[in-house]
Amino acid sequence: MSWDNFNESGDLKAQVKAYHRFTGYYPESVHADRIYRTRENRAWCKEKGIRISGPPLGRPPASVSKSKKKQALEDERIRNAIEGKFGQGKRRFGLNRVMAKLDNTSGTVIAITFLVMNLSTWWRRVFCVFLCRWGKKIPVFGINITAAYISLKLRQVKLIFNSP
Repeated sequence: MSWDNFNESGDLKAQVKAYHRFTGYYPESVHADRIYRTRENRAWCKEKGIRISGPPLGRPPASVSKSKKKQALEDERIRNAIEGKFGQGKRRFGLNRVMAKLDNTSGTVIAITFLVMNLSTWWRRVFCVFLCRWGKKIPVFGINITAAYISLKLRQVKLIFNSP
């Protein structure tokens, strides 16, 4: 983590090499922002057999095959999901308001924010198991309750907290 201003496009090769060291193989594709799609990075990815997301440099081709359009759409969907998660971290979890002054404490605040985001996702998935069994009896702490009862109680709690 660095607090200095710099152009991030030079980091692509190092990140892909780190991925290679970690997994033992290069990724099939890299879903990157426009700033990473330089001629040098594109040439390097092509040399390694890595597809880089985004339109090619230069004039758009007159006709594009359906398979290439489908692949580009899928790449954008993956990239949008990643960018959306950062946006959620900024809007919902306060990642854009890190007020710590030291490098160590700022890094800790950022790490805790991502920990809370992961716990929130995990808890939502665990709780969804209860709601997905609509109408069935669910043993919770030795008591058989239904998912409809849980949903009713959640609505009551939501009304209590949303009331003026």
